[in-house]
Amino acid sequence: MKQDTTDWNLTAETGLIVKVPAAEPVVGRWRDKFDVATAAGIPAHMTVLYPFLDYHLVNASVRNELGALLARHRAFDVELRECQRFPGVLYLAPVPASQLRALTEAVVSRWPEAPPYNGQFADVVPHLTVAQSDDPEVLDMIENDISSRLPIIARVASVHLVAHRSGRWHEEQMFGLAAR
Repeated sequence: MKQDTTDWNLTAETGLIVKVPAAEPVVGRWRDKFDVATAAGIPAHMTVLYPFLDYHLVNASVRNELGALLARHRAFDVELRECQRFPGVLYLAPVPASQLRALTEAVVSRWPEAPPYNGQFADVVPHLTVAQSDDPEVLDMIENDISSRLPIIARVASVHLVAHRSGRWHEEQMFGLAAR
């Protein structure tokens, strides 16, 4: 998630994330130093959809519909087995990624006005960001540190609606996935 200086009294971004608390002991100290989302209040996570709708559009009807849509998907486990990279970003890749993609596709199918990352990328890759740096040596050092502590097994049983207001991200609501 990005930091921004927009007047949040006029507009506020929202997103849908899967929290991954099991990753915090492995990646937390690196995220504290090298991921701006951490300082803005976002825990270790995998993004389902960012941005979602403007905060002022996420009314009770949208929340109810979102809850019903997500409840049609079963909870699942993922393994964060290895580090991978985007330009300037070190991340953990979830395996399998298909169920995370299915969550994204379901939400976007219902709300096509909210394409992932504003349609910036042709292929949305599920991931857990560990660090952002233009220095490949920094990313190498972090990767060397965390690789020996992988895999991380994470249970995906809920999706969280978060909103950026007053300069920070806040959890607004949790939506449970169907039990196995």
